[in-house]
Amino acid sequence: MVAFSVTLSVAMSVIHLAGPSAASALRCDPADAALVSVSAPAAGDVPAPARDSALVALFESGKPWTEFLAAAEARRAQWLENAARPLAPADAVARARALPGRWRLLVVAVDSCSDSVNTIPYLAQLVAQVPQLDLRVISPTVGRAVMEARRTPDGRAATPTVVILDATGTEVGCWIERPAALQSIAMEAGAGGGTPAFASRKASWYAEDAGRSTVAEVVALLERAAAGARGCDAGAGSSRQEDGLWR
Repeated sequence: MVAFSVTLSVAMSVIHLAGPSAASALRCDPADAALVSVSAPAAGDVPAPARDSALVALFESGKPWTEFLAAAEARRAQWLENAARPLAPADAVARARALPGRWRLLVVAVDSCSDSVNTIPYLAQLVAQVPQLDLRVISPTVGRAVMEARRTPDGRAATPTVVILDATGTEVGCWIERPAALQSIAMEAGAGGGTPAFASRKASWYAEDAGRSTVAEVVALLERAAAGARGCDAGAGSSRQEDGLWR
């Protein structure tokens, strides 16, 4: 989870690095790079799906999972440990294999993010077991606009952001930052889940969950897309604004 605050009038045109106090209040951990945070969209305000050649181009330019993993430096031991865990749950794999057509997961992630390291390895395990799925990873620098257009419930551009594309290159859904149950806990904790108390609780939650919630939620989004439903699921929660910062 990484973010910094800018005024709405310049959010899409000028990028400023946040000061230390603002960054520490909003990012997922001190090692993460700062990213733009803007106000949350109104409830139910989801862009209409359409084939997006820009998203397709980003996907095609992205790193395959094995290449991203090999290059990971920050949190490397944790990336390798999570990647080596048992394969995705059999029921989720079976449901994904039953999906018609082909699907692509465009992932915006950074190796330093605690949410990325605790979710993306498990999605990669799922993809490795389902022939009709493919996954590519792009950096937050390359994928900044992708994150800004698909924000957390409290209005932050965050990693990881996962965009689901169908076989035609049409965006059919997205998954943002962390599983819904953990996102609810983060929202209750405030400050985008950036408090020390939440960080400790988050680590325990992820260790116990071992990717099951992430995989289940993404498979559910794929099933909904296959049935004709479209839209993003940014997790549960509400937003509030204080001193120009989304907390």
